[in-house]
Amino acid sequence: MPSVIEDTVFKKPAGGILALVYLVGALLFAGQYGYHAVVLNSLPGNFTLFMCVGFGLSGTAESLPNHRRRAAGVLRLAAIAVYVCLLAALGFGLDSLIR
Repeated sequence: MPSVIEDTVFKKPAGGILALVYLVGALLFAGQYGYHAVVLNSLPGNFTLFMCVGFGLSGTAESLPNHRRRAAGVLRLAAIAVYVCLLAALGFGLDSLIR
């Protein structure tokens, strides 16, 4: 009986529009961070960087070819780890990491 993790994390990459959405989202978060850093001369916080990295990893995982299921799964797990670290930082009140 296949496990739920294999069915959800190590499935074939969706490709196409989903990969484009994730990669454009990462680009928008990076652009927002760059805008605040360069134009407004202030740093918006590391929340934007966490989201940028998470979206970038997810977009890269979805844009891989179908025969690279294991690599896509590893990238998806890395994206989940980034999001869990962000939630842990929010939960434990690590304001220095978020700001």
